[in-house]
Amino acid sequence: MTPEHETEVADMIVGATGALRIQGGGTRDIGALVEGDVLRTSGLSGVTLYEPGALTLVAQAGTPLQDVAATLAAEGQRLAFEPMDHRALLGTSGNSTIGGVVAANVSGPRRIQVGACRDSLLGVRFVDGAGRVLKNGGRVMKNVTGYDLVKLMAGSWGTLGVMTEVSLKVQAVPETEATLVAEGLTAERAVGALSAALGSPFDVSGAAFVSEDGKAFVRLEGLDSSVRYRATQLQSGACQGWSVVEGDKSAALWRDVRDLTALTGGDSTIWRLSVKPTDAPAVLQKLGNPNAVCDWGGGLIWVDVPDELDLRAAVLEVSGHATMVKASEAMRKHVPVFHPEPAPLAALSRDLRAKFDPRGILNPGLMG
Repeated sequence: MTPEHETEVADMIVGATGALRIQGGGTRDIGALVEGDVLRTSGLSGVTLYEPGALTLVAQAGTPLQDVAATLAAEGQRLAFEPMDHRALLGTSGNSTIGGVVAANVSGPRRIQVGACRDSLLGVRFVDGAGRVLKNGGRVMKNVTGYDLVKLMAGSWGTLGVMTEVSLKVQAVPETEATLVAEGLTAERAVGALSAALGSPFDVSGAAFVSEDGKAFVRLEGLDSSVRYRATQLQSGACQGWSVVEGDKSAALWRDVRDLTALTGGDSTIWRLSVKPTDAPAVLQKLGNPNAVCDWGGGLIWVDVPDELDLRAAVLEVSGHATMVKASEAMRKHVPVFHPEPAPLAALSRDLRAKFDPRGILNPGLMG
């Protein structure tokens, strides 16, 4: 099913006799093996409103991300939260959609400076599991009044409703960027330097470590004179002795960090860990120092590990959580994709899903 209008989405949901597997472009379909009819949003496409002067854009949920990026680039603007391209990592094809980005709350290296995808989201329109069309800030059914629908929908993975339209604030592309680079570092030394850089007054927009070759990166963006000054200051402090890469070469480094180039091409299980940045070295050591990309100063760890490794036990020791991003079909059948929630939070999640999807037909089983 590929509806082309919001009313068609509502009709298809109302007429559904079983589970629906909600899909945008299918590029980051990391969920459990949801069985059901596929409902694709790719037919809901097009930028419906763009006001460069107001830094706002409204697009239908199935609009390809590349079309959104091209529209913004023509006006010297971009999505601030830097969503990654999952295709190389997951071995998928097709075109990522802006609704899929929002549904998964996909947020790249710049999150440490500007926030996550949900922080750029101004509004949503979606059809819930009962076929009701809801709009953030507009007329909503009585029993959802008071919920922040924007925050609920970002990262809901299609379990609360099928998004039909999203409104986003956007950002001007800075004049230039530069990246400070160090090689041959241990995780402990790298995370220490990244923490110091992030704690400085120099407005860092990226801080990452790639374990494969011990490289650490600190990105600066803005006016050319400002970037040069801040780079010099960091080179005399937190990033002493680090080299500088500028312009297109700097951008290429961060595309590799964003899209996890260091972890692509293998058949091992890929996990996404969220921990306190300073706990990252201990977590990697606990896991046997696997191939890893540490973003957000160490707070976000992507690791490539064997299936049998008890990874969630390791992150629980430091109050973290883990999401299984890529795995064999057999493993996906018996290991939950998302980290089990504490009982009170799990009960709240169940109640929310019962309100928005009373029949339990939208991506059932995906989030517990």
